[in-house]
Amino acid sequence: MLILLIDELISFFPLLNAFAYISTRTVAATFTSGLIVFLLSPPMIRFLKKHQKNGQPIRADGPKRHIIEKSGTPTMGGVIILLGVIVSSLLWADLSNKYIWVVGFVALFFGLIGFYDDYLKVFNSSSHGLGSIYKIILQIFISIISVYFLTRHVADFDQVVFLPFLKDVSINLGIFFIIFSTLVIVGSSNSVNLTDGLDGLAIMPVMIAIGSFGLITYLTGNILFSEYLNIQYMPGSGELAIVCGAVIGAGIGFLWYNAPPAMIFMGDTGSLSLGSVIGIIAVITKHEFVLLIIGGLFVLEATSVIVQVISFRLTGKRIFKMAPLHHHFEQKGWSEPTIVIRFWIISLILALVGLLTLKLR
Repeated sequence: MLILLIDELISFFPLLNAFAYISTRTVAATFTSGLIVFLLSPPMIRFLKKHQKNGQPIRADGPKRHIIEKSGTPTMGGVIILLGVIVSSLLWADLSNKYIWVVGFVALFFGLIGFYDDYLKVFNSSSHGLGSIYKIILQIFISIISVYFLTRHVADFDQVVFLPFLKDVSINLGIFFIIFSTLVIVGSSNSVNLTDGLDGLAIMPVMIAIGSFGLITYLTGNILFSEYLNIQYMPGSGELAIVCGAVIGAGIGFLWYNAPPAMIFMGDTGSLSLGSVIGIIAVITKHEFVLLIIGGLFVLEATSVIVQVISFRLTGKRIFKMAPLHHHFEQKGWSEPTIVIRFWIISLILALVGLLTLKLR
């Protein structure tokens, strides 16, 4: 939005020409969203504490220490994160870019699903909100609409996927591309949601992952860099770096209040929307398989739940003391800061490995 005003003022203030560059507007978006979240969090926390007398309901079968320490902490902090990301993106991104609207659409509606789920949990004072089946159906519906729009209404967007570490190896999925992409978006969203179980545990890996994809969007949107690295050139995708910057800024602002001991949780409102943003950007940049590496921590968390459920149903035995994986280490006696920081380290290492695939092609 501001880019239109800047274009009109450049002739009077030549220094404003710096904002014609994606890099400058990404920094501005990061700062703007961070400031929005940082300033709005205190009144939001007071409001939620007033209207959420018992805070976010905690699983009764969870670690006892977890139940005691987290009880009464308000949730729905994802509303502030989403607000910061959307407002900042609208201010600094080129709104004629269709990718911006697709990512915004996905983030908003996944956030609304999460918001309704959080509302039901708080209203009913139960850890059970919107049924899993209903959530998945809604997520699939939104993902299909988004990917269908990309394949039909965005120029140069094809139904091809590329394999990491391999040069010029691609697979044309045809109509199955929509199914594949939907799986990526829904899987990414719910994996982040499962990871969000300790103070600060999810938000930092989200920032690391989205920061990595911010670099990827910039490279795929630049014909010189994409040719040099031998990755798919996606015209216009570079503008998504601004959205990535907005997510990082919002994450920094939120982490100030979410660091142990958390004053507020992001809830499903934040985790579902942020996970979906990572997923849809991976689809747009044609780096779906790289997401498995960069978002490897989320994959591990989701896999631990799947393995636990399958093992218990088939054998009646649990492989982990508790799932998701971070609760397993809680049950083993690890302190919360130890789990959180070690998971951050793992996330950073995986992100570096994922980015390394760009050069190894």
